[in-house]
Amino acid sequence: MTTETKKTVNQGRRNGLIASICLGVFVGMIGMAYASVPLYKIFCQVTGYGGTTQRVNAPTGVVLDKTITVRFDANTSPGINWKFRPEQRSVTMKIGESTQIAYWAKNMASHSETGTAAFNVTPQQAGAYFNKIQCFCFTEQTLKPGEEKDMPVVFFIDPDIVNVPELKDISTITLSYTLFPVDDPKPVAQSVTDGDVKKTIQ
Repeated sequence: MTTETKKTVNQGRRNGLIASICLGVFVGMIGMAYASVPLYKIFCQVTGYGGTTQRVNAPTGVVLDKTITVRFDANTSPGINWKFRPEQRSVTMKIGESTQIAYWAKNMASHSETGTAAFNVTPQQAGAYFNKIQCFCFTEQTLKPGEEKDMPVVFFIDPDIVNVPELKDISTITLSYTLFPVDDPKPVAQSVTDGDVKKTIQ
């Protein structure tokens, strides 16, 4: 094998190695992009970052003699033809006290639609102290044409909020939901009723 031929072979091998590395980096970046969504969601739920609330099983049992007003907001994204609103615009409650409110939704489309709601709290730093016991967020809801539904939310404000210098004097928190369409719901079971497919979402 001549020197020139060896150089050509070595150059081809180097080019192949570089191409393989680039492909590996590209695939890795795609994988990280897909993984970042659930990881970011978990991070927010644990830390309260970005106004993400906390999920708990029960109140702390501590109720302060200090009140706070929680306002409720509702939005719908393009692609879902629902009416969506809180059944009450605000509630004034004691810090640490468990409270239940509800959101109302109605499908205005001529066909069944499935939606899911994301949420945030403002001011964002208060999200770490906004504790939900029951919530419809991130749960797929399927409504038939004209069907309406009440969706409860049970929550309390962690008394530790008064120990945070930036939040100790806060008087109002806003809980906001945005409803998004689900294009391809994944049912656990399916049954046919009156010619329609009825989807049961876990």
